[in-house]
Amino acid sequence: MNPVLKLLLEGGSLTSAQMAQVAGLSVSEVEQHLEQLKQDKILLGWRPVLDLSREAAAANTVRAVIEVKVTPERGGGFNRLAERLARFDEVESCYLMSGGYDLLVFVKGASLQKVAGFVSEKLSTIEGVLSTSTHFMLRCYKDQGYLLDVGEAPTTRLNVAP
Repeated sequence: MNPVLKLLLEGGSLTSAQMAQVAGLSVSEVEQHLEQLKQDKILLGWRPVLDLSREAAAANTVRAVIEVKVTPERGGGFNRLAERLARFDEVESCYLMSGGYDLLVFVKGASLQKVAGFVSEKLSTIEGVLSTSTHFMLRCYKDQGYLLDVGEAPTTRLNVAP
């Protein structure tokens, strides 16, 4: 595996100099690897992990997870429909899934009504979409491997009433 990619997967917040030191490469070699990863469309960008509950403006954003059942297209399978859904500005992520539904879509909007409007007016009206099941995210406890401010862990067992 590319040593720079391995470092990105294990510690994405390292600088080029830190990656070079850990991988035993020069800084210019690390930067060449990074540039190649960008050209190969493996490294698509850097993304911080944010606890948005502490930011008033971001805390007003509503997020939802939508399970979508679709009819696969002849000659295109699930890909064309998934790519069409992924192009909506409201869609943050879109995954092909195994199990009880076909696509898992992560959506954000300014309000519950905006997200509901997206589902009812845009998503569910697309030809090939059979059904949707929307789940609104109420609170995030862990994101991308990072625990968010979850408060103090209990040090004793909870009392049990008879």
